[in-house]
Amino acid sequence: MNERANPVVGIYTKALIIHKRRVLTIKRSNYANRGKGEWDIPGGGLDFDETILDCLHREIMEETGLSVNVDRLLFAITAVIPTKANKGAVGLVYICHADFDAVTLSHEHTEHLWATKAQFMELLSKPTLDDYINNGVFEALDID
Repeated sequence: MNERANPVVGIYTKALIIHKRRVLTIKRSNYANRGKGEWDIPGGGLDFDETILDCLHREIMEETGLSVNVDRLLFAITAVIPTKANKGAVGLVYICHADFDAVTLSHEHTEHLWATKAQFMELLSKPTLDDYINNGVFEALDID
């Protein structure tokens, strides 16, 4: 059977959340399905019965307890998920703004930081940092 005969492509949303010229980054727990212990931004998979923006708001609320204002879609990216055969994903990364900085993390994450640009760049994994550089994230964000 051709491995590409029945591909599955999921959609996920991610949020670059800005508050007082800092960006929120969260650290995945050691129990995460992938990216154990890595720093990332809030986000997750689209459920069958929800809109893309509903997914974005739900994931932000679940992972951080924050309510945000969505500014705009910054970029889209495709990925292959190495742990699942025939699975790919389309990621939609949005710039959002939070009025408050009080974060309540879910069990999926262990730490958070309202990071400066330098801190954020240092904490991200190399592939994520490369994606952000290639898609002009740091030029688009109004952070210190």
